[in-house]
Amino acid sequence: KIVQSNSFGYNPARINIGSIGYYSGDKNIIVSSLYEVFKTNQDVNDEFLWIWFKSNRFQRWINKLQEGSVRLYFYYDKLRETKIQLPNLEEQRQVADLFTNLDSLIALHQRKLEHLQEQKKGLLQKMFPKNRETVPEVRFPGFTDAWEQRKLGEVTEYIKGFAFKSKDYKKSGHRIIRVSDLGKDSIINNNDSIFVTDEISKQQNKYKINKNEIIITTVGSKAELKESAVGRPIIVRNSLGYLLNQNLVKIHGKNNKDSRFIYYQLLQPRYSQYIATIQRGNANQANIAISDLWNYRIFITKHNEQQKIGNFFQQLDSLIALHQRKLDHLELMKKGLLQQMFV
Repeated sequence: KIVQSNSFGYNPARINIGSIGYYSGDKNIIVSSLYEVFKTNQDVNDEFLWIWFKSNRFQRWINKLQEGSVRLYFYYDKLRETKIQLPNLEEQRQVADLFTNLDSLIALHQRKLEHLQEQKKGLLQKMFPKNRETVPEVRFPGFTDAWEQRKLGEVTEYIKGFAFKSKDYKKSGHRIIRVSDLGKDSIINNNDSIFVTDEISKQQNKYKINKNEIIITTVGSKAELKESAVGRPIIVRNSLGYLLNQNLVKIHGKNNKDSRFIYYQLLQPRYSQYIATIQRGNANQANIAISDLWNYRIFITKHNEQQKIGNFFQQLDSLIALHQRKLDHLELMKKGLLQQMFV
């Protein structure tokens, strides 16, 4: 089980989930006795083969040849039975170079995205006052007044979601937004989306979700803020006429309070820590009372400073979303090429 330079190694019991690697170091290493280790001959460009191992062509061979009962295995004798169409070495090299460059571009955008996300995380701490302080660490020029703390219920208005009846669900029309329709920070598309007619939408017009309103889950898993957690907030980026279902509440700032300014304070760790103190129920089905939610204290400053901060983070989110779309596009392109560039 000594792995020499330019060798492949894989776990026969986990190859179906991609447990395979390539070693190009200059010193021999050793792996577990569970692993299969092999090298290629002079007809194969290793990078080309490495890319082929990531394609659905190889996955089909695994599905066809793996053996076992409770646990399936794909030993080296089965790997030898797989068939791969090989062009000449020069074409292999060019294909490998294409994917290497594409992987480098994906990694570059991934680093940019992670940098922006970390920047946002840091600024969320610095552009709002810390507990027992009255001014933030980082501030726009021209603002010097102290901030004050107010209860969330004092600075917002809210509407609880409506319990739409399943008999009224349609395959098209006006979409109803449920807890399962909320992604990390936005409303997501679902294959099982539900809709109601124009008539019902007009009857329940007050439950329509408007731009810059904040949606908060009142039911979810008992955990730190993540996609399925209770108390998780998102802000509505576009007004699409969606309707709010039960187990959700929508809020917006009142008396000249900027909703975006409020929303970004709900992304701070101290908000998730507060939710953890008021949530009730078990790990899989927790809930919070709106009356408890309204007691959460946020910082308030003058309206024009609220707007500047809201605008700043909104633009930062747009930049993050742009890089995420570029990254998704590149990964989708790679996935497509993996299907199309192998016979």
